[in-house]
Amino acid sequence: MDEEQETLQRIVTTLVNKNEEIHNFIDTLNHIISNVQLNSSNAISELDEEFDGLYSVLHEMKGSMTNTIQQEEAHKIQALQDQLNQCNRALEGSEELLKLAMQSLDIKNPVELFEAAKRIKDSVTVASAFRLSLKPRVSDSMTHMMVDFALEKRMLQSVKFLPVPKAPEIDVAACLVADNCITISWRMPGEDSRVDHFVLEYRKTNFGGLPRIKGEQRWEVVDYINATQYTLSGLKFDTKYMNLRVQAWNKAMAGEYSDPVTLETKAFVFSLDSTTSHLNLKVEDTYVEWDPTGGKGQEKIKGKENKNSGQNPLLKSNRSNTASPKRSTNSPRTSARGSRDRFAGESYTVLGDTAVESGQHYWEVRAQKDCKSYSVGVTYRNPGKFDQLGKTNSSWCIHVNNWLQTTFSAKHNNKAKTLDIPVPDRIGVYCDFDGGQLSFYNASSKALLHTFRTKFTQPLLPGFMIWCGGLTVSTGLQVPSAVKTLQKNENGLGGSTSSLNNVA
Repeated sequence: MDEEQETLQRIVTTLVNKNEEIHNFIDTLNHIISNVQLNSSNAISELDEEFDGLYSVLHEMKGSMTNTIQQEEAHKIQALQDQLNQCNRALEGSEELLKLAMQSLDIKNPVELFEAAKRIKDSVTVASAFRLSLKPRVSDSMTHMMVDFALEKRMLQSVKFLPVPKAPEIDVAACLVADNCITISWRMPGEDSRVDHFVLEYRKTNFGGLPRIKGEQRWEVVDYINATQYTLSGLKFDTKYMNLRVQAWNKAMAGEYSDPVTLETKAFVFSLDSTTSHLNLKVEDTYVEWDPTGGKGQEKIKGKENKNSGQNPLLKSNRSNTASPKRSTNSPRTSARGSRDRFAGESYTVLGDTAVESGQHYWEVRAQKDCKSYSVGVTYRNPGKFDQLGKTNSSWCIHVNNWLQTTFSAKHNNKAKTLDIPVPDRIGVYCDFDGGQLSFYNASSKALLHTFRTKFTQPLLPGFMIWCGGLTVSTGLQVPSAVKTLQKNENGLGGSTSSLNNVA
């Protein structure tokens, strides 16, 4: 009995659910019917507006052309009327001369007859009737004011509802990836004058080939493009590829998307590795800031006093109110960062989290204006705890010191070469691992600041030192075209700012 009741209950539940589904579907159908009626009414209204607009244009054209015909008519009638008036005046003068000549024929006196004939002859000579053109100045034809709408009628008779635009075709050969910009070009398959504008969509991906669904980023949209080419600029190439597709729109609807293309966006991407940074540095992704309170509790390492954690050697003779980089003993970050002793003492260093092992790479660094001292360069993977960039044979950098007076120098193996040039706002770093070249540039003007040349024997990590201030690192940048050109010219000439072994 219970089993039958349970079975019946399941049947009832199933029927209730099915009935609810059918009710919902009926509501959906009724809603669609209402929308069809509404959209049909809207389409008819828009059709009326289009034809009313066409009628208005035709009516305006008819009025304009009628006015032109009337102006031509008035011009011709005026010209003929002027000629008619001239003829009437000439005829009046000619009839008077004729009457005078007829009267002169009755003169019997030879002398008087001679005088009268002479006067009539002189009058005839200057008479307007004998200088008058008897050809109409204008014709009565108005055939040049006729119109033929046969072609337009055929065009109007061929008017149909707007077709769906075809899918554009992306011209991969004409697409360009350079200087963190992508220029994409496309064409329509056959002439389509009904296209109003294009829509470009793009998204970053780490997958080559066709887009994948799982884990893909959303499409970014660029709307209302009126040309068949567009340049995406200011991009950060923090993925390996970018998918792009284009869609054509007419006044009413959009067509299918083009087949997506995948363009490679090669660039060097890294973040600052907080686990390798000095405790006096506050690190957030691509930003590092000197923090005078960060090293508290780290004066003693393994029970021994860190004798090197005193004042920056650049500042020993310049005491001021600036907070000393010495560490004290009560840091709230000690527990969270107590094991982070990769760098200590005066090596206020942080490294990148990605190594350069081959190829050509580029990144940029911007220092805060009030930054007292900083270094930008590269190092092998395992610098010493107290090592400073440029003071070992396994690190290369350029160093800026803004304490009291500004000094700018290139450093390697504890040797420095003064750079007698202004310090730029942004410094570009170009590393050609395979070619054994490390160059620094003014990132704005792309002017070369300094070049190191050597044979790199180990992977390189981007390295940064900062004291009193902050640095912002920009990654995901391609090697700029201007830098490539300068490198090509420099290598072609066999020149370099300095040799690695001759930095003095």
